[in-house]
Amino acid sequence: MSAGILYLHGFCSSPQSWKARLLADALAARGQSERLFCPFLSPVPDEAIRQAEAIIARQTGPLTVVGSSLGGFYATWLAEKFDLRAVLVNPAVVAPISLEKYLGTQTNLHTGESFEFTTEHIDRLRALEVPEVTPSRYLLLVETGDEVLDYRQAVARYAGCRQIVLDGGDHSFSRFPEFLPQLIEFCRL
Repeated sequence: MSAGILYLHGFCSSPQSWKARLLADALAARGQSERLFCPFLSPVPDEAIRQAEAIIARQTGPLTVVGSSLGGFYATWLAEKFDLRAVLVNPAVVAPISLEKYLGTQTNLHTGESFEFTTEHIDRLRALEVPEVTPSRYLLLVETGDEVLDYRQAVARYAGCRQIVLDGGDHSFSRFPEFLPQLIEFCRL
């Protein structure tokens, strides 16, 4: 039973994001490409969760969820539901609130495809909110210079969890390459 990583990208992103590609390259260099699962998530929250749950259901070994931004919000829900470990990278802690400003037509940053983000999507995100987290499950990676999300919300939400809080940076977590070894170790690969 080999350990694996389920990587969940952020809002309007894809498996082609630089963090997803960097993680894929790092695992390939270790001969562990087959241990990374990185689906192109639907912009519809329920569908994105079903995609992730289908991957989780097929795994026979330990799996760690790695989520960036909105993927971090999803990773929290999945970690608590399925008793998994999770690495959260600049997670969208209050996704239903922080994504309200994106209601309307959105365009995926990598594919150029457009989709409608609706109040129904916001309501579905609210249904995925986790009241309490289990601190031992999580590794939180945040940069204080995140221009999209307030890092302090993540620090407070994941109090008691292992946290790496770095000065500066941005929403993409610009120092991600430096922390790949810790991430991979936390994922038990």
